[in-house]
Amino acid sequence: MALTAEGLIPHPGIASRYVRLPSGAMAHYMTAGDSGPVVILCHGGIPGSGGLAGSRYQLSALGDAGFQAYAPDFPAYGLADTSPEHYANLGGISHVLFLKEFVDTLGLKQFHLTGNSMGASITWRYTISYPWDVLSYILIAGNVPGYIDDSKIKRHLNVTDVNRAWFDGTTESMRKMMDPIIYRKDAITDDLLEMRTRAANNQTEAMKAYHAGGDRAAKDPSLRQVHVAPGRLEKVEVPHILLWGADDYLNPVENAYLQEDVMPWMQYFYPPECGHQGQTDQPELFNRVFIEFFGKGKLTRKTAEDAGVSKRRPQLAGVIDG
Repeated sequence: MALTAEGLIPHPGIASRYVRLPSGAMAHYMTAGDSGPVVILCHGGIPGSGGLAGSRYQLSALGDAGFQAYAPDFPAYGLADTSPEHYANLGGISHVLFLKEFVDTLGLKQFHLTGNSMGASITWRYTISYPWDVLSYILIAGNVPGYIDDSKIKRHLNVTDVNRAWFDGTTESMRKMMDPIIYRKDAITDDLLEMRTRAANNQTEAMKAYHAGGDRAAKDPSLRQVHVAPGRLEKVEVPHILLWGADDYLNPVENAYLQEDVMPWMQYFYPPECGHQGQTDQPELFNRVFIEFFGKGKLTRKTAEDAGVSKRRPQLAGVIDG
């Protein structure tokens, strides 16, 4: 299948659109569905990521189920504006500010929010920053800093190296990066590799600025306080769950166990045969979870069991129906 003129994988029911933000940036996003509750999907963070790459299966499913789904390309990713004045010079802080500007520009007053990996970070950061906007949220394979000792986090790979050193501009290096992210290897198609490689090459300078901005923010005591989760995230009283692939190689499931033990207010799920990007490994399962949870704020018993509801502690009331 050939890519579109924009370098995207064509997908039925999904539209590619742009909107000019008040900052002057030209924001790109993918969307599906014309009416109904709004869901915003936030993509992951390795080079070549973007709204379509991270959420193409969920966009179409949500649109078909009566939702309006939006998946923006965050600065330094996908088809985001590459003008230097619109770089993410404060790292993740810039991504949250971008998302606020994006939803306000489109007139999206309240919405459901979800994100994978870096997108999970955007999700919880946005939720504590603008809790009145968020109807419910789902985190996917994302650490929430501050709840556990960072020295206890286990890694098979140096994630900083994966994000900053592995990609050399070739599809071969893109495949190397995707391999520890995706459990189902047949999902790493030639079209996906080509789309992501094009995007990563187009965003090289913006990506450098994003990483430099994140490093700078991490060293600034005042900026470090902007998105402190403990004491804030647990006070946002909307439905929320966390999904973490049982076979995640990039961010091993043992890290999820550490978090679960000190986050008694969040229901954890460990979907089987899922890696770091579980929504690509098990799209039908994740689609079911999204549609049920964003529709009713809870899951059916069957969906919860299929999604690997945690057996490590008693299940939280109100999350599972029946």
